[in-house]
Amino acid sequence: MSTMPQDQAHGLRRLFAASRTRFVPVVSNPQVMGSGVLLEGLCAAFAELSLHTLVVDAGEHSPPPSELAPVGLSDCIERLSPTLSYLAARGLPLRHINANGSAAAFLEAVAEAAPEADVILLHAPAAELARVVALREVRPLLLADTDPHSVTEAYAGMKWLTQRAGLMVYSLLMACHPQLRVASRIAQQLHSCADGFLGAVLRDWACLDPKGSQQAPLSPELRHLARELLLATPPGAAVDAAIDAIPLRPARGVSPARVAAH
Repeated sequence: MSTMPQDQAHGLRRLFAASRTRFVPVVSNPQVMGSGVLLEGLCAAFAELSLHTLVVDAGEHSPPPSELAPVGLSDCIERLSPTLSYLAARGLPLRHINANGSAAAFLEAVAEAAPEADVILLHAPAAELARVVALREVRPLLLADTDPHSVTEAYAGMKWLTQRAGLMVYSLLMACHPQLRVASRIAQQLHSCADGFLGAVLRDWACLDPKGSQQAPLSPELRHLARELLLATPPGAAVDAAIDAIPLRPARGVSPARVAAH
């Protein structure tokens, strides 16, 4: 049961009642060198749908937040284009932890700071996402490339979120050429390990070549993945996390697994 005051819960419900904002959690992967390109491609797919995306960048290698962040997040948001804004946020989610260990109130702060955002994309480590994303109406996006270490890292992130936040459905975006056969093998291995060891599902996946031209059209697979991520998150669903969420305790009896890329 939530320990948040009723008046605060009422305020959150009112804040999100008419919200069109969708929340997309992206599990950061420090082993993926082209992760920035992957995020740019995903935002481009959202832009094709005439959506404004706020990228909240809290990954391990992300820039530190502005000194103004404790005063007001809105002053720290950079408007990069008519469809894209950026917030350097490394470590910021952990500044909003409540007595239950949940940092879901971070979403409230971000939503208030960027009312024009149609999509809030939170790029953060699995351990931080587990404290923010305590609702099932989202689909985390895993990042990887063809390096075995990146694939192991992606699986570890999925395992953490499955056990700590109860999230069971995932998507995968890979930094490699779409025609590489190894990409299909990696996706199939992650799908098999998710089902066999975690009871989770890798629903869909797509590739984006980090060496490709920025002027090249987006692939149908990437467009499909972007739409699926949006459909998995009802508008304003983040309110449930901010009100009632308590991070789950680690699950017991889950067998460890190692994932290789080949």
